[in-house]
Amino acid sequence: MQRSEVDAPRPRATMSSYRPVARTDAEVRWCGLVAAGTDLLAVAVPVAAALAAAHEPGVLRRTAVAALAWLLVGALGRRYVHWVWAEGGPVAPLLRDWLVLVGVLALLRGAAGPGGAPPVTVAALLPSLVAAVVVRRTIHRYLRGRRRYARALRRVLVVGEAQAVDLVMGQLARRTDHEYVVVGACTAGGTELPDGVPVCARLGTDGPDGTGEDDAAVVAAAEELRADLVFAVPGRHLSGDRLRRLSWALHDRDLPLMVLPGVVEVARHRVRLTTAAGLTLLHIAPPYRRGVQTLAKAAMDRLGALLLVLVLAPVFAALALAVRLGSPGPALYRQVRVGKDGVPFPMWKFRTMIVGAEGARSGLEEDNENDGHMFKLRRDPRVTPLGRLLRRHSLDELPQLVNVLLGHMSLVGPRPPLPEEADRYDEVERRRLSVRPGLTGLWQVSGRSDLSWHETVSLDLRYVDNWSCAWDMGVLARTVRAVLDGRGAY
Repeated sequence: MQRSEVDAPRPRATMSSYRPVARTDAEVRWCGLVAAGTDLLAVAVPVAAALAAAHEPGVLRRTAVAALAWLLVGALGRRYVHWVWAEGGPVAPLLRDWLVLVGVLALLRGAAGPGGAPPVTVAALLPSLVAAVVVRRTIHRYLRGRRRYARALRRVLVVGEAQAVDLVMGQLARRTDHEYVVVGACTAGGTELPDGVPVCARLGTDGPDGTGEDDAAVVAAAEELRADLVFAVPGRHLSGDRLRRLSWALHDRDLPLMVLPGVVEVARHRVRLTTAAGLTLLHIAPPYRRGVQTLAKAAMDRLGALLLVLVLAPVFAALALAVRLGSPGPALYRQVRVGKDGVPFPMWKFRTMIVGAEGARSGLEEDNENDGHMFKLRRDPRVTPLGRLLRRHSLDELPQLVNVLLGHMSLVGPRPPLPEEADRYDEVERRRLSVRPGLTGLWQVSGRSDLSWHETVSLDLRYVDNWSCAWDMGVLARTVRAVLDGRGAY
């Protein structure tokens, strides 16, 4: 089984099975050097070439100023620190940095007078932006692959009440698309953690403020385990002044602290920090449901689907003919699916099964390989030889472009379920139906049928709550690779 967006579970740390994990510093120290070196070259080479082609004097001096200005902007924006690599190189911050660079060079040109850098250098700066995005995303993918082998991880000590600590450790252990591995815990309160969980200290419960001995115990545990940082989970026994005093003790030893607010699957673009009356407030914006983003998505859906239908018309005709000649029956298959807000709609596909396949499903239920509400068989006897090829490369889904044109579906969104599947949804799973289903989505680009039901729902809910037009564009780009790869499609 191969996965990308959500990977195989990472074993939970225990005192008996714990193996030393390489610290992040040793694994990613070079990442900042590579990014800085690439930024330097991506500015210096095109700017020097542009100035030389324009026969400008002082090529080396001006090239050095532009390159050093780009490095300075990146350093001030903290683009070379280790936590940047976990973000995958988002375009918006880098674009802001690039605009700042252009502004700085424009100011320097004005200050230098007629001898300043010519406007052609602005065009020569474009490769620096492209290189910055590509290099950071490449490093992000490399480190994500290394994490599957317990490398490039940050060692974490978790502090909080036992139930909350166990929840955090379980959540981190289920996935490998993050950089954290728990190496120990300090619990507050009398509840015991499950057997095998490495408890380094038990904090007192005499009062909400705790004691200095408790803070010292946490610091000692972090230093003994060589933890890179401490996760604190607020609760009845760890709140307010007690958490503040713990932060003092940790920061005095140069140990960073992360406070877990308890919310899950919230993208960074929805989160904003603010303060009021000394309180630290975490403002979480609601998902996009109206406004410019939704209008842009609707326009992208209709225009994109129309363009694809026109361009792929010969492919439609060839596939329809191949299906008709490959096995008895019609070329298209109509199936009722459940769309936004639970409204059913007719969905079209190229037929990949023998005629009457639905009636033969009851005899195959016991062989279902999916652990949730979907029915999936890796070797489904009802699928025709041509159907296997169409499914592997998602060519059977192309007629759903018509569903997108009719407004039943979107280009990107959760998988549309069958009515019998939707009838078995619980309250959490039904939230998948709060947006239009998609021709492609996180499920399709992250392993498709190889994913468990829990992973499928997690991906869909992540999309429902955090989608944006930029995210849709990224999913569409990844869909091309997923279609060519064919992993998890059957």
